[in-house]
Amino acid sequence: MAVKLLLIALFALASSSAILASDPSPLQDFCVADLQSKVFVNGFPCKNADDVRAEDFFRSGLDRPGDTNNYLRSNVTPVNVNQIPGLNTLGISLVRIDYGPNGLNPPHTHPRATEVLAVLEGELYVGFVTSNLNGGGNRLFTKNLKKGDVFVFPEGLIHFQFNTGKTDAIAFAGLSSQNPGVITIANAVFGSRPPISDDVLAKAFQVDKNLIDWLQAQFWTDNNY
Repeated sequence: MAVKLLLIALFALASSSAILASDPSPLQDFCVADLQSKVFVNGFPCKNADDVRAEDFFRSGLDRPGDTNNYLRSNVTPVNVNQIPGLNTLGISLVRIDYGPNGLNPPHTHPRATEVLAVLEGELYVGFVTSNLNGGGNRLFTKNLKKGDVFVFPEGLIHFQFNTGKTDAIAFAGLSSQNPGVITIANAVFGSRPPISDDVLAKAFQVDKNLIDWLQAQFWTDNNY
């Protein structure tokens, strides 16, 4: 199983590197992130090259399943610049996603990355929604995926994955940014702090303000660890 996980991870990374990265191209061999620096730039400043070690380009543990004991029955394990400082300026990252039966990675976006997802185990129903089309409206693209299938979610578009099988499912995804970010739609709309005005949301969703107040009072699960 460990070998299979490694192969699928390498495939996802290689696939996403072929996509035009949304991050700037590097101007040197590497720029290992100094995560302790107090300097604020668009990315991370570089460590002194003399202090760089092989461990700056390494991460273990993706052979272990994430904990899906939550409301969504899913767990996203990221490997971005915050976990591997050597990814800084390279325009690429990786996630492992575990889904229990009926597990959902809910509608969300990555504001800075395209995602290519490969199913390692199980079956997933996946899809994404386009931005506003000419003439209005948003188009939904969906697909039922099985082991070995691959699907691409374009940069910035709302997308999701749902485990339709009776067993656990596993997927790996490569993303075209060292730090793609994630905006989970329901959490952002109903769980922001401070909350968005219920007048605004009631009008936007064409529902009563009491329903908005109820939604804002709920606990919105974050499956990104």
